[in-house]
Amino acid sequence: MDSALLDKLAASGARLVDGNVLDFGDPAAERRAAAGASIAAPLGAYGVLDFAGQDAADFLHAQVSCDVKGLASDRSTYGTYNTPKGRMLASFLLWRTPDGLRMVLSRALLPAVHKRLQMFVLRSKVRISDRTGSDVLIGASGPDAPAAVVRACGSVPSNRHDVSAFPAGHALRIPGGRFLVCVANDAFAAAWAALTATLRPVGAGAWDWLEIVNGIAFVSPATQDQLVPQMANMELIGGVNFKKGCYPGQEVVARTQYLGKLKRRMYLAMVDADSPPAAGDSLYSEDTGDQANGLIVAAAPAPEGGWDCLAVVQSTSVEQSRVHLRALDGPVLAFRPLPYRVE
Repeated sequence: MDSALLDKLAASGARLVDGNVLDFGDPAAERRAAAGASIAAPLGAYGVLDFAGQDAADFLHAQVSCDVKGLASDRSTYGTYNTPKGRMLASFLLWRTPDGLRMVLSRALLPAVHKRLQMFVLRSKVRISDRTGSDVLIGASGPDAPAAVVRACGSVPSNRHDVSAFPAGHALRIPGGRFLVCVANDAFAAAWAALTATLRPVGAGAWDWLEIVNGIAFVSPATQDQLVPQMANMELIGGVNFKKGCYPGQEVVARTQYLGKLKRRMYLAMVDADSPPAAGDSLYSEDTGDQANGLIVAAAPAPEGGWDCLAVVQSTSVEQSRVHLRALDGPVLAFRPLPYRVE
């Protein structure tokens, strides 16, 4: 998002930090709106990579955990990019374009991921480009969101992971009945005006909370290179294909799936804490003593107070003990059901 667009958002009451809209003046009201009303959020914390050229699909298929070659032109998928040891360097949302593929991931991780992927292009006919300055991402949610997306984009994707193309970009339907609109920079103002005609503008905190309660965890700098995909439930949301060929970390990911029981899983939890929980914070429980047995993957203020979190922790601790934030005598996490089944 360029400076002119940021200036316009600031003029409308947005509080900005590093190009990300924190809120539009009343974060508590925005969180309440996200919980039950209809909202739109500019998503400056995410970036966009574009993969173009005749070998784009083959190249990316050999680098990531999801099925790229089998991805239809009107569908999207989650996926992961891993180290050879199977640890996630990034998680992302991916879809096809007429010229190749487009990937949304954490903006903070994008430059390093871009550089690393570029190292493996070699003679492949693929061009990888950072479109973060050219494309703008907007999230939409709530009962009025489908009609607003039609107004902004001309059509609306009907089912989860469906993608609708329009002249200025793409609209994707994502878990929780939500939408992601990827629109060209020069078309943002019109799309934003069309969406916010009926949807309340909200900032990053409200959208982060929606991602959390829908069980979607994007890898951040604080969690990079710490989790295999299954620890973050990526195979449960379609981000891992176990029938495809090799990619970095594939052997570890497959072994985790088929040999033995996964000891750590990601859970949804609520915690009351004087100091806000943050991605990377350690977790402790009575059954493991002074040794940390998990970490916070993402956290955001909850509409009803306290903090909702995605926490990776030993399953036995969740089932048989109490899990504490940061120390054995720290605040206790109260676990809640995710919208999908965790084995």
